[in-house]
Amino acid sequence: MQSFLLITTTLYIFLTLSPLIPSDHWMCRVWEFPRVQISILIFVNILLSSYVFLDLLMYTVLAINAALLAYQLYWIVPYTRLGKKQVRGIKSTTDAPKIKIITSNVLMTNKSSQKLLNLIEHYQPDVLVTLESNQWWEDSLSSLHDNYPYRIARPLDNLYGMHVYSKYKLSEIRVMDLIQRDIPSMHCHIHISADTKVKCHFLHPAPPSPTENETATPRDKELLLIAGEVKPKQEPTIVTGDLNDVAWSPTTRAFRKKSGLLDPRMGRGFFNTFHAQHVLARWPLDHIFHSDHFRLIDIKRLPSIDSDHFPLYSSFAVVEPKELD
Repeated sequence: MQSFLLITTTLYIFLTLSPLIPSDHWMCRVWEFPRVQISILIFVNILLSSYVFLDLLMYTVLAINAALLAYQLYWIVPYTRLGKKQVRGIKSTTDAPKIKIITSNVLMTNKSSQKLLNLIEHYQPDVLVTLESNQWWEDSLSSLHDNYPYRIARPLDNLYGMHVYSKYKLSEIRVMDLIQRDIPSMHCHIHISADTKVKCHFLHPAPPSPTENETATPRDKELLLIAGEVKPKQEPTIVTGDLNDVAWSPTTRAFRKKSGLLDPRMGRGFFNTFHAQHVLARWPLDHIFHSDHFRLIDIKRLPSIDSDHFPLYSSFAVVEPKELD
């Protein structure tokens, strides 16, 4: 048992410290994702320590595991109910203008479009954002056109197609490949009432992985570029999409700090949207951030549509920032 604890503790030291290495290579950055899973494994080590004779070596191993666990919890606890809520809630009966959004990475090869259509029929979002949507998905969702007359389309067969469907008028539409060719983002104003419009940025940067970008640099550049453009105190703003980054990563923290945007998940839960088929390997990859012009009505992870991502549903009321005090 002592040998097992020594080996696993060494492994957990490597997994915990790898993201601190000053490198953007995916082999270092990927360990930012499974912090919850790593925390559970470290906790198991601490429990197993009670079954061995605690000499000086094992006390040292126990102390190291405790320190590793504390460090991992530092990142993830703010996204549990033990953390402080960053966004105040409000009842759906409010008279303030409202916006409901579903963000769904549909998985380009997935053919279960009817499951997504059923969710749309049930939740009646004002805005639907689809990621990885190609021409097949665009054709399969054409029945939405009557209820969603305002649309933006960039169908692609490279896993980075994107579509926006809106019940509200869209203006100042921009479709841009910000960092990498054929990895688009969409930007527009959504007019949710005669007096209220919301600036929206829809993103899907490529992740650091052995099959895509070797480093996290392109993803981080895109997120921080958008953060620099956001001016939350001037107009209501929303940033949403599959950001291919976890909520508790240093990049996401830097994005929130630079943009001034808020995360409604803080103090409420992880809302793990990936991987839909692997219960033990899930983390929050699909995000929604907003300026302090919003109060949260509801946020939830929706049922599977046979994609590798669960859809994310969010509902907000738009208020003046001073009303949040």
